[in-house]
Amino acid sequence: MLEFNRWFVEQGHHDLYPNSKLPEKKIAVLTCMDTRLVELLPAALNFKNGDIKIIKNAGGIISHPFGSVMRSLLIAIYSLNVEDILVISHYGCSVQGMDASKLMPKILERGITQERIDFVKSCGVDLENWLKGFNCVEESVRETVSAIKNHPLIPANVNAYGFIMDPETGRLDPVRE
Repeated sequence: MLEFNRWFVEQGHHDLYPNSKLPEKKIAVLTCMDTRLVELLPAALNFKNGDIKIIKNAGGIISHPFGSVMRSLLIAIYSLNVEDILVISHYGCSVQGMDASKLMPKILERGITQERIDFVKSCGVDLENWLKGFNCVEESVRETVSAIKNHPLIPANVNAYGFIMDPETGRLDPVRE
């Protein structure tokens, strides 16, 4: 990886990727971290490097009104001039139907002790709720868009829209409120 990176920089390939910290299209996209969307989502929507800010997490959701996703959106709005937020989930998301009780044995199998799990719980983290997924992708997008639109620190002139992408074709379906 580092060898390729040195070659990339030395050959000036970075010049192919215009850059600015301010998004040209004044758009932030909240989407899933699914690997199928890495290149497909920007290509299917005609977004180029420098056009938008992309925030990714498991499921493309806001799990806490004052967590890192909302913080990132607020910074995008107030420091980077974002005016529109697109929530783009996708069909076949692994977070859909995810059950925290099925993750706990895997956590233990990977060497995390029950004592460490108990410590996290003693800090007030409801692991079962924190690690659970959503049941319906459309409803998840609606809830996330609503969380943005109704957040006390989001200005009224910032728009939020919801979509679901087909991770095979890039087709984008709007989600109605």
